[in-house]
Amino acid sequence: MASLAEKQLLKALFSLFLLVILFSDTVYSSRKTLDQRKPCKHFSFYFHDILYDGDNVANATSAAIVSPPGLGNFKFGKFVIFDGPITMDKNYLSEPVARAQGFYFYDMKTDFNSWFSYTLVFNSTEHKGTLNIMGADLMMEPTRDLSVVGGTGDFFMARGIATFVTDLFQGARYFRVKMDIKLYECY
Repeated sequence: MASLAEKQLLKALFSLFLLVILFSDTVYSSRKTLDQRKPCKHFSFYFHDILYDGDNVANATSAAIVSPPGLGNFKFGKFVIFDGPITMDKNYLSEPVARAQGFYFYDMKTDFNSWFSYTLVFNSTEHKGTLNIMGADLMMEPTRDLSVVGGTGDFFMARGIATFVTDLFQGARYFRVKMDIKLYECY
């Protein structure tokens, strides 16, 4: 016959076993599945960039911090910091829905290519919070995908894709990019 201490030990182990089974099933059943065909949020915005050239202080939204000469014809090494408006339409003077704050640099010697890292800062009646976007912008491609790697506020822990399409390019002074943002993880 089993002693009282052995019976209590068996009861405790059995209870622990049941708890482990209960919690493992709960965690497993509450995992979120991602449907990559259907985003949980979808936006289309326009990013406007006016590079400071020495004469346009009032309108400039970006400035080249480093622009080393003699490294080829593709702006290799040029580093630009920006704080530009994000609008719903193509008009630079439209009411901004957010600000894009970050940087890009040209990182290829044989073609135009840049790498972006920035935050969309929303502070409107419709949205509050941030979206963080980063990745390679292969500028000669018709569309480019950058990663949405996180966010705050209305976009807490968001993840997804920001597809770039160059809408207008006026040399080094001004460009406009359409951003099609699809979030696949929304909390």
